[in-house]
Amino acid sequence: MPVRFQVVIDCADPDRLARFWAVALGYQLAPPPTGFATWKDYYRDLGIPEEDLGDGADRISDPEGNGPSIWFNSVQDPKVVKNRLHFDIHASGARTDPIETRRRRVDAEADRLAGLGATITGALANEGLDHYAVGMKDPEGNEFDIN
Repeated sequence: MPVRFQVVIDCADPDRLARFWAVALGYQLAPPPTGFATWKDYYRDLGIPEEDLGDGADRISDPEGNGPSIWFNSVQDPKVVKNRLHFDIHASGARTDPIETRRRRVDAEADRLAGLGATITGALANEGLDHYAVGMKDPEGNEFDIN
């Protein structure tokens, strides 16, 4: 039986990244657990001190319940090295689609996410390969790819 899990992303501004990734992935800001009006109420019930409660959203979830939930954990340490784990967002369509069609789809998604605050770092294509992707960074510099 599969194990349930959530993805945790350390960041300086959980609300900013939660909102970015919710739109990027087609997720929603996660509703608070049953019995709690807000996530802050839930965290208070866990015993988290008031001064450690952030403002804004810090969790997102798949509205259809298929993908893992993602929690954006507030940490003050800056990001200093390349990610050891990253998202690959599939936007190109089927591999049987012409490479130029797939390239246009990938570029369109990269442009959409750049409009939300991401940075395009460059195309990831090797001559002779039937593959095209674009490297990107989210608003806090975490790397991800669109393919």
